[in-house]
Amino acid sequence: MARILVADDHDALREGMVITLARLGHDVLAVRGGAEAIAAYRKRAADVVVTDLRMVPVDGIEVVRRIRAEDPDATVVVISAHGTIATAVDAMREGAIDFLEKPFSTEVLRARVEKAVEIARERRGAQTARARAEALDQDRVREREPHGLVGSSEPMRRVHDQIRKVAPTDATVLVLGESGTGKELVARAIHEASLRREKPFVSISCAAIPEGLLESELFGHERGAFTGAIRRKLGRFELAHEGTLFLDEVGEIPPSVQVKLLRVLQERCFERVGGEETVEADVRVISATNRDLARMVAEGRFREDLYYRLNVVPIQLPPLRERPGDVDELAHAFLERLAPRIGRRVTSFAPEALELLRRHPWPGNVRELENVVEQALVFADGAAVRPEDLPEGIRHAPPAAGLPVPSGDRSLTDILEDLEQQLILAAYEKAKGVKAETARLLGIKPSALYYKLEKYGIVKQGERGEEGG
Repeated sequence: MARILVADDHDALREGMVITLARLGHDVLAVRGGAEAIAAYRKRAADVVVTDLRMVPVDGIEVVRRIRAEDPDATVVVISAHGTIATAVDAMREGAIDFLEKPFSTEVLRARVEKAVEIARERRGAQTARARAEALDQDRVREREPHGLVGSSEPMRRVHDQIRKVAPTDATVLVLGESGTGKELVARAIHEASLRREKPFVSISCAAIPEGLLESELFGHERGAFTGAIRRKLGRFELAHEGTLFLDEVGEIPPSVQVKLLRVLQERCFERVGGEETVEADVRVISATNRDLARMVAEGRFREDLYYRLNVVPIQLPPLRERPGDVDELAHAFLERLAPRIGRRVTSFAPEALELLRRHPWPGNVRELENVVEQALVFADGAAVRPEDLPEGIRHAPPAAGLPVPSGDRSLTDILEDLEQQLILAAYEKAKGVKAETARLLGIKPSALYYKLEKYGIVKQGERGEEGG
């Protein structure tokens, strides 16, 4: 079914066209003149416009010109009497796709309009593809890890397991974690493992867009919806149709937009700003935040009903300080990706440099580690990153005063494993990588130490020599 706008000041002909096209299943709106046709199209765009040429005071040529000026993809068919064929040709030059010469049969009308509907669909499809490509280009995020989520520690294994279970479903996911932990990478991993992986992945940072424009960015707008809206714009929900929409920093969405977002999640449809057409939203929503949404709900700053709609499946992404065994793996992954880009033939880290990286608390999480590796590569001269190549804050950071208290709703077993991992790492660093000395400091057998070093990723499997790690 298509929406068709018919403009003709001949009542009988206009009504006959309405009946014929409505019988084909189309939604038909009829008006008597050119001015009414232009106003109706501005209020709600039609898939196809069928307009007579000879109307006063606004004729069909002006209808074509004005509608095409506002919507270059508009599909217009003109109707001309025998004496206005030359005028019909002028209308084609203005952008009309076809003309019907009076008198015409209902069969001809059906055939020409159905052809116009197909052209309109192709144009709208191309328009959507262009808008989607532009949005994806604007939103393209520089990959921070070359193969997605890097890390084989126990906390990251739990995250990978959650991703594996939730990805094939269509459940709404809320990714929680501190800034810089890689929440968008989790969203992308879910999308790539889902049934929607061949469809678009569209992201939007809700904190980066001014409050007055966020509604338009999410849901699109019609021409004239507000000052500066010179043409229709497709929103992120529309661009992500049949794919995944990632709402980053969802806790920053203002209350006025929260209401409309809730409706989309409930009813799977929306209207563009300034429009009346209901648009289907076949979209999987994954959101992320570093805010405490539950506390915001209690304080009245976030809608409770929206919170429960977003928080169907929560995934807690651990900070880097709670998975120190992943530091080596992440650092080498960044080194492999960034060295060619910077033009450095650096292939490794000196053991002393890795030791400095391991003991840093990483308040900026994975993002900070990437930044540190990139800075070090700029100053590295040899084949390995040395301690002097690292930023001053890493080289001269004071040792941690104590073990950090793990955060999140976790079992005692998980918390104790984290504490054990940090104690072993601290002893290993104090012993300068000598495993026998590390075992002595911890008061355990060397064989037990080897197992735990491998378990927590402090050394790789098989590295059981006396020095290094």
